[in-house]
Amino acid sequence: MTKINLDVVQASIRNIPDFPKPGIQFKDVTTAFKEPELFRFIVEETAAHYRNLGITRIVGVESRGFILGSALAYELDAGFVPVRKPGKLPAETYKQSYELEYGTDTLEMHTDALSPDDVVLIHDDLLATGGTVGATIDLVRKFGVKKIFVNFFVELDFLKGSEKIDKQVPVWSLIHF
Repeated sequence: MTKINLDVVQASIRNIPDFPKPGIQFKDVTTAFKEPELFRFIVEETAAHYRNLGITRIVGVESRGFILGSALAYELDAGFVPVRKPGKLPAETYKQSYELEYGTDTLEMHTDALSPDDVVLIHDDLLATGGTVGATIDLVRKFGVKKIFVNFFVELDFLKGSEKIDKQVPVWSLIHF
């Protein structure tokens, strides 16, 4: 059996050329998640990075951020809060719109999801240009939480998305391409 390490995890991520449109090299993380040993390693390595930071809530970004976000909440003994696209949450929500290269999009979060006492870890599967996480940070800030951290399973370094994230918010990614 191969010893699991970051190189093995990175090699397990499938590249899909020209998806969802020509010129995009889509990183399909589901190939890493489907293998129990890899999934366990990903969760344990990520949780170890945040274990002693007092995280009380994991905010997972729709929809792939729900996968590792939920597992991290379990590992860190924290609650899980979803950030969703419009119309998916049943109670009163805060909304945050953000710019895309071809228009705008909006994210929502329940107005009772967090409190000022929370230490929040925002998790998404992949950091590309940073628009989605920027909007999520803006949503979380509406609650006046103690501290915000941001985590990604995969970061596409050449797109420089982490440079667009507020420097007061620590960012950490497990895998870099």
